Amino acid sequence: GRASPPLAALSQVLRLERSRRTGIVFPLQKLERYLAPGTDTARFRLFQPGLAALQRAETLFRSDRGHPIDYVSSAVRMDHAPPPALPEVCFIGRSNVGKSSLIRALFSLAPEVEVRVSKTPGHTKKMNFFKVGKYFTLVDMPGYGYRAPQDLVEMVEAYLQERRNLKRTFLLVDGVVGLQKTDNIAVEMLEEFGIPYVMVLTKIDRASRGVLLKNVLEVQEFVKENTQGCFPQLFLVSSVEFSGVHLLRCFVAHVTGNLPTVEAS
Repeated sequence: GRASPPLAALSQVLRLERSRRTGIVFPLQKLERYLAPGTDTARFRLFQPGLAALQRAETLFRSDRGHPIDYVSSAVRMDHAPPPALPEVCFIGRSNVGKSSLIRALFSLAPEVEVRVSKTPGHTKKMNFFKVGKYFTLVDMPGYGYRAPQDLVEMVEAYLQERRNLKRTFLLVDGVVGLQKTDNIAVEMLEEFGIPYVMVLTKIDRASRGVLLKNVLEVQEFVKENTQGCFPQLFLVSSVEFSGVHLLRCFVAHVTGNLPTVEAS
């Protein structure tokens, strides 16, 4: 298998000096100092696990002989999906939002897992299922919005409505361009079906600080005003620098029931 990239493991992050370390693990907190005085940052710290929880979550994403992490199968219809035996999370987002890159970053400590990352928007046309030992399944859903055919939309809708073991949906939004009309449609669908979800801002390494702050505040305001099923805290990630990846692993472990207590630090 390939070698894990730098900062993929928490032990590597812990060697960094403190402010850089905080910026990698809790990228939202790194932005706090640039906000106008009086800005409400309570939603920045709703999920703030301590070191033990982060380390426990990492063990789930690190494969070994007794804990294989495997690509299981792909499906274009629900009757092709593997049986719903384990808790499940799925990742959805516009084509080219960096979904496959993020999943590859999450699985970077299991380099034998093949997550195909395409340069062509709209490349993922199937639901791809990855089994994480005996703990949970992670699903890479087809990207929407880029000439998405109707049958693709129907496939995503059917999955969201029918998958009884689905614990959380991760809705990815491009950190450079912010919320788009197609993202609003996805939000409306999740709200209509009553599915609990989380918003993840991707590609934060590519956005200037001003753009990132603007998009963070806009998304948080949107979540506050327009959603019921969305977790109030936004997650920020960079698949290149691994910012936010360790925290997201921990949240996945938590929502799939594999982190019974998440202690606040």
